[in-house]
Amino acid sequence: MSEAGMRSGVKSVGRRLLWLALLLGSVVMASHAMAEDGYDLWLRYRPLESPALERYRPLAAELAGTANSPTLRAAAAELQRGLAGLLGVQPPLSERVSRAGALVFGTPSSSDIVKSLNLDLRALGAEGYVLRSASVAGRRVTVIAAATDVGVLYGAFHYLRLLQTRADVSRLELSASPRVQTRILNHWDNLDRTVERGYAGESLWDWHKLPDYLDPRYTDYARANASIGINATVLTNVNANALVLTPAYLEKAAALAGVLRPYGIRVYLTARFSAPIEIGGLATADPLDPAVAKWWRDKMAEIYRHIPDFGGLLVKANSEGQPGPQDYGRSHADGANMLADALAPHRGLLMWRAFVYSHEEPDDRAKQAYSEFVPLDGKFRDNVLLQVKNGAIDFQPREPFHPLFGAMPRTPLMMEFQITKEYLGFATHLAYLATMYRETLDADTWRKGRGSTVEKVIDGSLHGYRHTGMAGVANIGADRNWTGSQFDQANWYAFGRLAWDPGLPAQAIAEEWTRMTFGNEPALVQPVVSMMMGSREAVVDYMTPLGLHHLMGRGHHYGPGPWVEGGPRADWTSVYYHRADRNGIGFDRTARGSNAVAQYAPQVAVQFGDARRCPEQFLLWFHHLPWDYRMHSGRTLWDELVVTYTRGVQAVSAMRDTWAATAPYVDAERHAQVAAFLAIQEKEARWWRDASIAYFQTFSGRPLPAGEAAPAHSLDYYKSLEFPYAPGHH
Repeated sequence: MSEAGMRSGVKSVGRRLLWLALLLGSVVMASHAMAEDGYDLWLRYRPLESPALERYRPLAAELAGTANSPTLRAAAAELQRGLAGLLGVQPPLSERVSRAGALVFGTPSSSDIVKSLNLDLRALGAEGYVLRSASVAGRRVTVIAAATDVGVLYGAFHYLRLLQTRADVSRLELSASPRVQTRILNHWDNLDRTVERGYAGESLWDWHKLPDYLDPRYTDYARANASIGINATVLTNVNANALVLTPAYLEKAAALAGVLRPYGIRVYLTARFSAPIEIGGLATADPLDPAVAKWWRDKMAEIYRHIPDFGGLLVKANSEGQPGPQDYGRSHADGANMLADALAPHRGLLMWRAFVYSHEEPDDRAKQAYSEFVPLDGKFRDNVLLQVKNGAIDFQPREPFHPLFGAMPRTPLMMEFQITKEYLGFATHLAYLATMYRETLDADTWRKGRGSTVEKVIDGSLHGYRHTGMAGVANIGADRNWTGSQFDQANWYAFGRLAWDPGLPAQAIAEEWTRMTFGNEPALVQPVVSMMMGSREAVVDYMTPLGLHHLMGRGHHYGPGPWVEGGPRADWTSVYYHRADRNGIGFDRTARGSNAVAQYAPQVAVQFGDARRCPEQFLLWFHHLPWDYRMHSGRTLWDELVVTYTRGVQAVSAMRDTWAATAPYVDAERHAQVAAFLAIQEKEARWWRDASIAYFQTFSGRPLPAGEAAPAHSLDYYKSLEFPYAPGHH
């Protein structure tokens, strides 16, 4: 072949290869378009099927409103994005109604149409909204209206949620407003991008590139939070770094605040109590020292110059080695009030965590927060909220409600739930936490008679609190799917929905999330919701049955460690909590033991304090009982313990089967990841069961019940396992 012919042949082959590459590229792009990695969360806006498409399309033929503020622009953009995705057509935006089926949005001040409807919006407060079917100039329209721009944004997300869940929107007449004022995520994120108790990769906040580079994910984070009514975020770890209060970092925080502001989200920071020494050059951080108080006043003024709508501070003090007012012989009220006074001129809030414990009360760590804070009731400034965990120990798979709830009528208490699953199997175990949140909120404190539920403490109605709040320790990271697993997204979602309305049923939230996240087919929704509703109980069964608690590996809290003892603190060990010996197991918190029951109202104390009346799910939390104690089932305590561990493993096995059957309804990428994680969960549930039984059998000395499998390995094998690089521990 001649040289010219060869060149021509090469060109021809090159053209064919290029054509093939382009073809393959388009195939790959098409497959990527169909694949889902979870990035879109519950805001997927996938095309509707018939007949829903035909039902909804005529009701959203155009968007009528004036997007004359950043928040209204965000609302309009979300409606256009959502409707384009769901209906396949992006409705045009106009300032007036020009056709039937218009979607009207706005406030009385931004929209003459909304103003003309004379809706009573004042009763809905600053964040409430109405969704209403109406008639404008003889044309049928749907109205999303509120007194404020952020209310319109919340209403827009609610309307899109109705479409995503296939609700009837033809005759709308609903209104909504939040029952809790401050609905806040606590990010335990460090300035080096590590995340304490984070199981979804490094921190979302790229401090090094801020303030000049604003990752588009920050906007998607804001959208996701606004869609569920979250209106505040703490950017930094409660184990605080004083550097975040320096000018360079305040600029960075201000840049983030600028992204979040249009979505109704206020930025908060954590304050290290010793910051006046560490970054201020003072010799002391004594809250009663005038120079210290002045330093904080000046620092707050500086922060508000950077971030005019700064929300305030979250403080962890005198707990787990963190500095605090007690270092100077001062009380929590002294410390909190000094900071609250610095925030007050700017209308900022101070959230002071009640999670405190020290060596001073060695008989029972569960009692310390109550002992320290109840005597201070009524002594805090009126812009202080005490942030109280749902239980008195530390985010265990199950805890009785914290005795502080109901016990401080003159001090606003806000709830702190954990969304990240520090003690619940990290990101790979499926544990839908709305059932746990619901269990706490439904608990009756009896402080003002029957029906004095924790829910009524949190929404402020029981004691008439001026400020109300609910915090969730975030599970969000830089992973593409945000939370480390698909189903952990449901816990973020559920937290937001319950912060907005603490009365919502866990099952309704699960169904809503499933429909938005995976699809509306009944053959998918029913089994997935049922799997979610039983999932956290399964985790309790294979990890901490019958009221056992704090049995995890030391430090990282990964895997079973009921044998953990020794070290710097007794209350960081497992043996401190389960107290197993040849005579029995459990922590005696009755009047014969630590008497922690006395911190509850008498009606609750008498129930928890009587082994026969105590709910068996809390039995070993409050009672040390013999191995042959007779349970309600008729089994001995030992047999019941083993049977419960096994039931937990079986429940995970059943979840795997349930999920496998959903394959026809879920995209392959997300389905495969969930299936792989459920396989990990079953393996680790079996590990938990076997290691725990092997250990506790050394005390009970009893055989396993008939039909129960022996542990797969020796106790020494389980004790020998080490995990120095388990995620999330710092």
